[in-house]
Amino acid sequence: MDLEDYKNQGIAARKNIDVLQIKNIAKQIVKSFKNSGKLIVFGNGGSAADAQHFVAELTGHFMKERIALPALALTTNTSALTAIGNDYSYEDVFSRQIQALCKKEDYVVGISTSGNSKNVIKAIGEANLIGAYTLGFTGKTGGNMAGICKELFKADSNLTSIIQEMHITAIHMICAEIEDNY
Repeated sequence: MDLEDYKNQGIAARKNIDVLQIKNIAKQIVKSFKNSGKLIVFGNGGSAADAQHFVAELTGHFMKERIALPALALTTNTSALTAIGNDYSYEDVFSRQIQALCKKEDYVVGISTSGNSKNVIKAIGEANLIGAYTLGFTGKTGGNMAGICKELFKADSNLTSIIQEMHITAIHMICAEIEDNY
């Protein structure tokens, strides 16, 4: 791998982040909070870590001292994950939790670098049935999530590692905007 090329691909992807979209996402999340809703986030592998990071920035604080905000990562309850995976299937680990915990005032974020994670897609579909606002974090193509999420944040890359970097950058930008407007 040519490191200079890799660095330049990351810089290009970061430059293509749509700041207006980030501001709109943050505005919608704030609206959800003000309507007694919460943020629900989930994903697999590195995306699971990103979901937990997003939630930590809101329940703790990002850059400003403020009240804790209602946010939940569906990736943290290992008993639920393993029980649902065992009793149903891995494809159901997030959708069953959405059925139990989601309400129409909530803002639901599914993270999948490919946009094709079956368990993320199934949970987004379940959140749509409930009437929650759904956002997908994906890579350049959007994958199958493009057809089911109300909105997509598409990192402008096909490389998983750069997609993950752009997801964290977008999450930090969203958190900063939420803190400025809540």
